[in-house]
Amino acid sequence: MALAVSIPLWHQSQHHHIRNSEGTNHYPIFRPKASVSLSIETRPTESLTLTTNSQHQLSLPQQINNLCESENLNDAFKLLSIASENAGLDLTRQKEALGILIQACGRHKEINIGREVHEMVSNSKNFSSDFVLNTRLITMYSMCGSPSDSRSLFDKLQRKNLFLWNAIISGYTRNELYDNAISMFHELISITEFKPDNFTLPCVLKACGALSDLEKGKCLQGMAVKMDLISDVFVGNALISMFGKCGVIKESIKVFENMTERNLVSWNSIICAFSENRFFSESFDVFKSMLTSEQGFVPDVATLVTLLPVCSTEGEIEIGKVIHGFSVKVGLSKELTVSNALIDMYSKCGFLSEARILFDFYENKNHVTWNSMIGGYSREGDISETFNLLAKMQMEEKMKVNDVTILNVLPVCLGKTELLPLKELQCYSLRHGFYYDELVSNAFISGYAKCSLLSSAENVFYGMPNKTVNSWNAIIGGYAQNGDPNKALDFYYQLNASGLNPDWFTIGSLLLACAHLKSILHGKQIHAFAIRNGLENDSFIDNSLLSLYIRCGNSLSARALFNEMGKKNVVSWNSMISGYLQNGQPNEALNLFRHMIVDGFYPSEIAIMAVLGACSHLSALRIGKESHCFALKSKLIEDVFVGCSVIDMYAKSGCIQKSQIVFNALKNKDVASWSVLIAGYGIHGQGKQAIELYEKMQNHGLKPDNFTFIGLLMACSHSGLIKEGLDYFDQMKNLHNIEPKLEHYACVADMLGRVGRLEEALELVNEMPEKPDAGIWSSLLSSCRIYNDFDLGEKVAEKLLEVETNRAENYVSVSNLFAKSGKWDKVRWVRGKMNEIGLQKDAGCSWIEIGGKMYNFFVGDKTCKESEDIRKMWGTLEEKISEIGYEFDTGSVFHDLEEDEKIEILRGHSEKLAISFGLLKTNDNVIVRVYKNLRICGDCHNAAKLISKVSGREIVVRDNKRFHHFKDGLCSCGDYW
Repeated sequence: MALAVSIPLWHQSQHHHIRNSEGTNHYPIFRPKASVSLSIETRPTESLTLTTNSQHQLSLPQQINNLCESENLNDAFKLLSIASENAGLDLTRQKEALGILIQACGRHKEINIGREVHEMVSNSKNFSSDFVLNTRLITMYSMCGSPSDSRSLFDKLQRKNLFLWNAIISGYTRNELYDNAISMFHELISITEFKPDNFTLPCVLKACGALSDLEKGKCLQGMAVKMDLISDVFVGNALISMFGKCGVIKESIKVFENMTERNLVSWNSIICAFSENRFFSESFDVFKSMLTSEQGFVPDVATLVTLLPVCSTEGEIEIGKVIHGFSVKVGLSKELTVSNALIDMYSKCGFLSEARILFDFYENKNHVTWNSMIGGYSREGDISETFNLLAKMQMEEKMKVNDVTILNVLPVCLGKTELLPLKELQCYSLRHGFYYDELVSNAFISGYAKCSLLSSAENVFYGMPNKTVNSWNAIIGGYAQNGDPNKALDFYYQLNASGLNPDWFTIGSLLLACAHLKSILHGKQIHAFAIRNGLENDSFIDNSLLSLYIRCGNSLSARALFNEMGKKNVVSWNSMISGYLQNGQPNEALNLFRHMIVDGFYPSEIAIMAVLGACSHLSALRIGKESHCFALKSKLIEDVFVGCSVIDMYAKSGCIQKSQIVFNALKNKDVASWSVLIAGYGIHGQGKQAIELYEKMQNHGLKPDNFTFIGLLMACSHSGLIKEGLDYFDQMKNLHNIEPKLEHYACVADMLGRVGRLEEALELVNEMPEKPDAGIWSSLLSSCRIYNDFDLGEKVAEKLLEVETNRAENYVSVSNLFAKSGKWDKVRWVRGKMNEIGLQKDAGCSWIEIGGKMYNFFVGDKTCKESEDIRKMWGTLEEKISEIGYEFDTGSVFHDLEEDEKIEILRGHSEKLAISFGLLKTNDNVIVRVYKNLRICGDCHNAAKLISKVSGREIVVRDNKRFHHFKDGLCSCGDYW
C-alpha cells in the first residue's frame, strides 16, 4: 500500500514539475471494494447524518472523495469525525477515507483542516503509528509549505520505514530546502539500514541539480549503478535533469542515449536540459525526434511549457505558432500554464496583439497571466496600456499586485513624465512589504536613474538594509548610463571599500563611464583589473572594452583587442566596424566587413548601416549599390535606419535621384526618412526641392525635428534662398518650439555670409546662446575672404585661432585671407606658426571609383603609372576649353609666386587629374564622379564646366561642402558655392 502511495507521487512530480507552480495536480484515488457504505444527507440545519443500511449508498471513502473533489473539505472532515464515532466502522475504510482527506488537504493547501486530521490520527490507537497515514501527513505539510511541521511529525515517530524517509526528503526538495534534503539523505544512509530506492535518489538528485552540486550528483549516479537502479526510468530522468542544471549537457545526452526505457518525462527532461543550457535548436530537434519516435509519445503540458520559452528567447514565432496549434489540437491550450506560456511567447516575440487576443479569450487567469501581459506592454514601451492593465488587474479582477508585477511595470518608466506613477509604485511596494526585496529595490534605483532623478535613486540605495553586489551595480549602472559617469566611479570606490568584489556587470558599467568621460587611463586600469580577475574572456566585457577604446579614438588598441578575442560574436564585429567609421577610417570599416563575411557571420542591420556609412564617406557607389542589394534580399531595407542609410549613401555618392526612388519605395516613412532626403537635396544645392519635400512632410502630419531643420537650412544656404531660410529659422523657434542648437546657428551664419551680409552674420554669432565653435568662425572667415572684407576677416581669424589652436585647416584659412589681401609677411608668420606647433597642411586629394576600385590623386601627383596619359589628356582638354574662353584663375593660388608658377600648380590640382583619368578610363555614356577632400577652387570649377561642354560628358564633383553637377558648360550650383 505504501509503495502504491509513494511512486505515483513521484511520477506526478516528475511529469508535472513545471505545472505545480500554477495548476492543480490530481493524484490517483484508490476505490474501496467493501460493500459497507456511508452517505450524507443535507438537512435544513446543515447537520450530517451517517447512513449504513443501503447497498446503493456510497461508501465512506467514496463520499469523502466526492466532497474533496468539490472542495468541501470542511464537510468531509465533519463527516469523517461522525463516522469515526461509529464503533462498528470498518478500519480499512476509515483509514482509506483519512488518506483521501489528507491528500486533498495537501492539494488544496488546507493546512488547518490537515492539522485537525493529524490530531485525529494521533489520538487513534489504530492509526497513530500507521506508516501510510503518517507518510501522507508529512507530504501534506510539505505541500502546504510547512516542512517544519513535516519534520516535527517525522521526529516524533518511534518507528520509521523507507517511505517516511522518502516523504521528508521529498518535502524538503519540494520546498527548495535542498541542503536539508541532502542532509536527511546522508542521515538515511548512515544511521539506518534502509537502502535508497527509485524514489529516494530522484529527490536527492533534484536537490543536487538545484545547488549545481555536480560532485554529489555524480556520487549518486555511482550509487545508482551499484544498487542496480541506473536502468530505472525515474532515476534516469532525474540524472538527465541534474546534469542539465549543472551545465554538463554531454552527460545528460549520455544518460538519455543509454536508457533502456524512456517515458514522456525522459524526453521532457532532455528537452529542458538543452533549453536551460541555451542549445535552443537542439531542443527543437529533440522535440521532432520525440514526435517521430516508435513509442509515439504525445507531448504534454510539461513539454509545451518547456518549448514555448525557447521560442520566446530565439524569436521563433513560426515554431511557436505550430506549438500553439498543436496545443489546441490535443486540448492543452486552456491549461493555465500553457496559456500563460503562449501569452508570454507572443508578447516576447513582438506579437502583442496576438498575446492580447489570447489574454482576453482565456477566462482562467492568475498572477502569471497578468504579469506576462503587463510585461509585454512594458517591454514595448506602451506606457498607457501597461498602466491601464495594471489598474484593471486590481479593480476588475481584485487581484493584488505582487513583486513580479512591480518588476514588470518599472522598465516602462523611462522619462520624467513617468515620475508620478514611479513614486506611486514605490509607495505601494512599501505598504505591501516587498519594497525591501533586493530585486525590487534595484529596479527602483534603475527606474529613478532612467527618469533622471538620481538623487531618488541614491535614497533608495542608501535605504536598503543589506546591499549586495547587484545593488551596487544598480546605482553604478544608473549613474554610468544616465549622465554622471564621475559619480559612477565614486560609487565603485565605495564598493571596494565595502569589502565586496565587483563582477562582470560592474566592470561593464565602469567601462561605459570611462567611455563617456573618454578617460583612456581609467579604462586601461579597469581593463587590467578584468585580466587579473579572469574576466577578459567574457564577451560582454570584451565588447565593452572595444566600445571604450573606440570612443576614446584609439582604433589600434581596439583592433588589437578584437584580434585577440577567442570568440567573436555579431556584437564584436558590429562594434569594430562601426568604430572604424566613427573614427574616420571608412576603408578599414569596409575591409573588416569583408573579413566578417568570409568568417561566416551574417551581417545585421548595424553592420549594413556602418558599411553604407563608409560608402557615403568615400562616395564608394559600387560597394554602396552592392550593400543596398544585400539589404533588399535580406529584407533589412524594411528597417527604418537601414532605409535612411541607403538614402544617405546615394545622396552622398551624387545620385540624388536614386535617393528619391529608395525613399518612395519605403513602406514606413518617419521623420528621419524625410529629414535624410531633405538634407540630401541640400548638399546637392537643390533648395527648392528640399523645401517642397519639407512641405509635403508636414502635409503628411509629421512634425519636423532638429535634424529636419539642419537639412532645410543647409539647403537654403547652398541655394541662396536667404529669405526662405530665415523664415524657416524663425518658424523653428516660434511655430515648432524647437530651440536652435549650434548647428542651426552655423547654417544661418553661413547662409548670410555667402551673400555678403557679413555684419548680420557676425551679429547673429555674437547673440547666440552658445559659444561659437571653430566651424562657425571658419565659415565666416571664408565669406570675409570671398567678399574682400579683410578688416573683419582679421578679427574673425583671431577668434578662430583662439577657439581651436591645433588644427592645420584653420591656419590655412587664415593664411589664405592674408594672401588674398597681399599681406605676405603675415602669410609667412602664419605658416611659421604652423611649423612651430608641428602642424602640416592636408594635401589636396581627389579620388574616383572605376570598376569597383578607388584611384587617389594628390596635387601635383606624378607617381601614378598612367601619369603620362593623364598629362596628355589634360593637355588636350586645356587646349579645347581655352578655345571657348578658359583662362587660368591664378587668384586661386595663395602663394607669392610668378604667374607661370601659379599656372603650373593649377594644372596639377587633384580634381583636374581625377577628371582627366575618368574621361580616359570610362565610356562616353558614364557619368564621371570625382570626390575631393577640400573645397573646389574657382579655377577648377570653371575648368570643369567647360570640360563638360567640350567632352559632352556629365561630371559630378563632391567637395567637402556640397555637390557640383557639371553639364553642357553649366554647374548645378549656379556659381554659388
